[in-house]
Amino acid sequence: MTNRKYEALVKKHTPKENKVKYAITAFLVGGLMGLLGESLIRIYIMLFDVSRNDASTYMIITFIFFASLFTALGFFDKLVAKAKAGLLIPITGFAHSMTSAALDYKNEGPIYGVGSNVFKLAGSVIFYGVVSAWFFGLIRYIWEVLS
Repeated sequence: MTNRKYEALVKKHTPKENKVKYAITAFLVGGLMGLLGESLIRIYIMLFDVSRNDASTYMIITFIFFASLFTALGFFDKLVAKAKAGLLIPITGFAHSMTSAALDYKNEGPIYGVGSNVFKLAGSVIFYGVVSAWFFGLIRYIWEVLS
């Protein structure tokens, strides 16, 4: 079988994705997550009489907790399959990646299992976040000096 025939066969049997539907779903679910986050901030401000900054921190902690809990209980992936990318806002996606890696390697022990694998996916996010922040900070510094 030639490469062209193989590619045509694969293309024929590959399921078609409805990208417009997925984009709308992600937009709506992401909007609901934003609404939930803002609601939590306002609830924390009213309940605990804290500043908006502190309430925002509590909201982020709440999102991390529930993303990790739902991952550990095994249904976060099912929620993401339905909600698409709208549920994977950066903080919940990050918590999910760390929790799932920790659960995958827990049988190998706390050091060689969880400790060495918990940042398997999240480590690259942290690394490139730090490198890009340094790079853009340098550009901003140079811009300020030249202006």
